[in-house]
Amino acid sequence: MRKIVLVSILLITTIKAFTQYEEKVEIVMLEGEYWWGGLSAIGHNTPYDSKSVESHDLWGDNKGNQAQPLLLSNKGRYVWSESPIKYSFDRGKITLTTRSGEIQFGSAGNNLSDAFNFAVSHFYPPNGKIPDELLFTKPQYNTWIELTYNQNEDDILAYAKAIIDKGYPPGVLMIDDNWQESYGTWEFSPRRFKNPKEMIKKLHNMGFKVMLWVCPFVSADTEVFRHLAKEGMLLLDDDKTQEVLWSNTKNKAAIIRWWNGASACLDLSNPKTQDWFVDRLKFLMDEYGVDGFKFDAGDADFYTDDILSFVPELNPNDHTTYFARLGLQFPLNEYRASWKMAGLPLVQRLRDKNHDWNDLQKLIPDLMSQSIMGYAYTCPDMIGGGEYQSFQNSTTIDEELVVRSAQVHALMPMMQFSVAPWRVLSEENNRLCLEAALLHVKMGTLILDLAKKASKTGEPIVKPMALAYPNSGYENIKDQFMLGDQILVAPVVQKGRRNRKVILPKGSWIDEKGVTFRGGRAIDIEVPMSRLPYFTKK
Repeated sequence: MRKIVLVSILLITTIKAFTQYEEKVEIVMLEGEYWWGGLSAIGHNTPYDSKSVESHDLWGDNKGNQAQPLLLSNKGRYVWSESPIKYSFDRGKITLTTRSGEIQFGSAGNNLSDAFNFAVSHFYPPNGKIPDELLFTKPQYNTWIELTYNQNEDDILAYAKAIIDKGYPPGVLMIDDNWQESYGTWEFSPRRFKNPKEMIKKLHNMGFKVMLWVCPFVSADTEVFRHLAKEGMLLLDDDKTQEVLWSNTKNKAAIIRWWNGASACLDLSNPKTQDWFVDRLKFLMDEYGVDGFKFDAGDADFYTDDILSFVPELNPNDHTTYFARLGLQFPLNEYRASWKMAGLPLVQRLRDKNHDWNDLQKLIPDLMSQSIMGYAYTCPDMIGGGEYQSFQNSTTIDEELVVRSAQVHALMPMMQFSVAPWRVLSEENNRLCLEAALLHVKMGTLILDLAKKASKTGEPIVKPMALAYPNSGYENIKDQFMLGDQILVAPVVQKGRRNRKVILPKGSWIDEKGVTFRGGRAIDIEVPMSRLPYFTKK
């Protein structure tokens, strides 16, 4: 029988800065208990156990990725709050606080699966919709690593043509940052795009759908900025003693520092601002044939300073949610930062990883963290890494790392290329990346079916072993995962590794070569560069 407990909240003190109360819950961990959740960017640190000493405050901090006010345990216990929580693990004791709202803590069964299913049904039920199908069935290609801030018509078309010429299947092509005239002025730069409408027509004829990078920031001292300021559609600086009064606003626009400098920011709590932004995006679709958008930035930490918004007294995370909700109007979407958007048809990409083996080893546990937090439609960053500075010196590119990264992506919900494998790899290693892309296409129908299932049940497309096989002692397996219920995937994530151990659950399993193995044990297998091991349950 399911047991649900709502813990009484202990009132601690008043937080004057927010005129709200802090609430506190303390939990003693059970013997053999493990916990997941909170932040996908540090999924590789989970699960937390009785030896863990770690603390995170979700208020204004999503660590550059998906966040969720959720913790789940392998003993069927859960924690949830509608507001940002701070959670601390200290050698078997969990302390939870929140600045507002209540913290729910209870037991929904006996294992991680019980807790997960309870959270899905009670806190973020799916809505029956998925993002655009092409995101699952074909590889994605992002222009960032190849072009960085020099997004331009000629090089984008050359990149797309090379994809086709090298035998890679066309899919979604994402044109990244700096295609636009300025932030907030969402028009193709006339200096770098002679005929963007014709360019997109050519991309469509090649078999691509086209996404454009956008963000909520607005370059100051532009015509768009002055219009938005006059109309009250920007976040304002809560500075009561400003020395210069602006003629067109009651308060001055807040200037927020982010990775591309200092900009104003849309106040998306204002329905008028939402309508303006959506109208600009729909204009790009109608005028040029754009198919969708990569929504970047929106991180909660951009909103932690004293700012004024249309809806008063929002916490920083609420601004992240307003930005994320915009994507629900566009089936072809992608987000890197999210707050409480599980169960909804939004693509959730892992944050940029460096081009190194340590970050490759984080891909599986970080993406499994997304799954446990309820984010089903996930993408494990860009193949080989999405941190562009890692690729500025071609002599430091590790070909083996790019190949193994492509293999990790191949049987995940989505795979995204950015650095061109044919440019940085040998002919043989490029062929291995192509094989990974074609394997993803081969499995596309299955992946799409699992996405449709997730839209109805909340069950993730890929699962950590502990979720797929609860009560089996698989909590600390971080280098293999399940695609659905039938396929176990065991990529290689260590440099130079040509053999590895695979833990097979009970039953009979057939590897990708057709060899049958008895489960309920660990096996040792050979893994040459050309092999991505996966096993199908009979």
